[in-house]
Amino acid sequence: MLTSIRDQLGQALFRRVAGPDGPATRARIHDTPGPRWFGPDRPIRTVHGDASMFIGGLSALLLQSLHPLAMAAVAGHSGYRGDPWGRLQRTSAFLAVTTYGTATDAQQAVDHVRSIHERIRGTTAEGVPYHAADPHLLGWVHAAETDSFLRAHERYGAHLLDAAAYDAYVADTARIAEAMGVIDPPRDRRELAERLSAYRPELRAGPEARAAARFLLFQPPLPLALRPFYGGLAANAVALLPPWTRGMLWLPRLPVVEDLAVRPTGQALTRTIRWAMHR
Repeated sequence: MLTSIRDQLGQALFRRVAGPDGPATRARIHDTPGPRWFGPDRPIRTVHGDASMFIGGLSALLLQSLHPLAMAAVAGHSGYRGDPWGRLQRTSAFLAVTTYGTATDAQQAVDHVRSIHERIRGTTAEGVPYHAADPHLLGWVHAAETDSFLRAHERYGAHLLDAAAYDAYVADTARIAEAMGVIDPPRDRRELAERLSAYRPELRAGPEARAAARFLLFQPPLPLALRPFYGGLAANAVALLPPWTRGMLWLPRLPVVEDLAVRPTGQALTRTIRWAMHR
């Protein structure tokens, strides 16, 4: 009985994240012979294969929304409201193939995304032009994502890494970032922190960012029965954000509640995901 529940939960989670073609995609990524960008001992494989990514990914979206040009591109072109699960599945597949797939498949995935970015152009409500292929804008998206994944693993990961390995994780992600068009991405935690600080004068939470936060945190397209589970992930994604971001998004900080209730909930949820998905 317990095994059946575990399998059903694991399959349901995998379908949400990977989509209907998930099993075939997973087999192609992991079973195709050939050289990889990252060997089996690289930290990026440990971080990206952990259940903490469920929290880190959601936190990354909230953090990335604080750059008005990045948020304008997402709001205008990604269709995150109309097809949020499709966007999640495409992002999940990209992370999987660049982390675990053959070098050929990884490069093809990067080339595909870069071709999409080249076509995404527009102007914000304030009249500021943006281009999704802008290396500076890509640098923000990369830094925010890397920091969020790292923070999530450090807090909720099953097999924590030491300081040198987390530095190596940042260096691993720089390999993908350079392929995507980021110029001189950070290669250790110190450089990552400096890069995030350098972007802070450009950040603000406009109406689009706050609308995205409301959608991600309070209006997920999920059955009511799954809302409490998702709510626990969302609360931990917020708790994971750098403190200076909370006021910008109008998200209160409650240290006692977060330490006594939110963080233990996140640990329990990631353990449950790990159990269900056999990770």
